[in-house]
Amino acid sequence: MLVLLAFIIAFHITSAALLFIATIDNAWWVGDEFFADVWRICTNNTNCTVINDSFQEYSTLQAVQATMILSTILCCIAFFIFVLQLFRLKQGERFVLTSIIQLMACLCVMIAASIYTDRREDIHEKNMQFYYMTKDGSYGYSYILAWVAFACTFVSGMMYLILRKRK
Repeated sequence: MLVLLAFIIAFHITSAALLFIATIDNAWWVGDEFFADVWRICTNNTNCTVINDSFQEYSTLQAVQATMILSTILCCIAFFIFVLQLFRLKQGERFVLTSIIQLMACLCVMIAASIYTDRREDIHEKNMQFYYMTKDGSYGYSYILAWVAFACTFVSGMMYLILRKRK
């Protein structure tokens, strides 16, 4: 039982780490001479432009930013609630509250990655003065980590739903 608990805790912390990296790091769209994410665009590794309200489709990027931040916060809250429920639940009860919050984090990261997937081309085309080098780019590791975090938070949320407290 202790091994299972250690695995669940490690899996949850890994999910949170993936969410932090995907949210913070600047590699959602990358190429040879540039990298871009939902916060800034950098060309030649030195010339960085912060994405602000002067961008067209800025509200789309704000939605991605907000849902990624929310998913990270919810994942951390779910971990703390899980730790509290370890000591507060009666034997045989399920970790339903932790599961619900973790599945909400899963939903938020899915929404953020889906919005970025759908709207990336429009964002780049409407802001060519900033994205002029990005035509030959591809999705970066932060974008991929966001989708991996989606899968991890989903599995984690389902584990909490199935898991019962034992002695």
